[in-house]
Amino acid sequence: QVQLVESGGGLVQPGGSLILSCTASDVTLDYYAIGWFRQAPGKEREEVSCISSSDTSTYYADSVKGRFTISRDNAKNTVYLQMNSLKPEDTAVYHCAAGRPPFYSCSGDVPLGALDAWGQGTLVTVSS
Repeated sequence: QVQLVESGGGLVQPGGSLILSCTASDVTLDYYAIGWFRQAPGKEREEVSCISSSDTSTYYADSVKGRFTISRDNAKNTVYLQMNSLKPEDTAVYHCAAGRPPFYSCSGDVPLGALDAWGQGTLVTVSS
């Protein structure tokens, strides 16, 4: 059972930056494609970004393209989401999730059952 832990959320002013981290203590994350998802109150969960297990492909939602960057550090067993130029509409709980290829392939499509594990989430609030 993969257990993921997110960190790095908080309160930031519009235009500011945050770095979210996703790590696991019981499994090597480089075997998995890792996605970042967010859910704002009253809205459906949205896949924000994804990085493939081989780091050969990434996905970004149109709403964050050019502002967010996903990366991984295999030595630290951590996946990061660098968030720049934050907007109030980025306010949400951000979760990371892990899935194995080919079921989860960072194509922008997340088939039912493709994800093996979720983190508990970290709150990002963008407000002045």
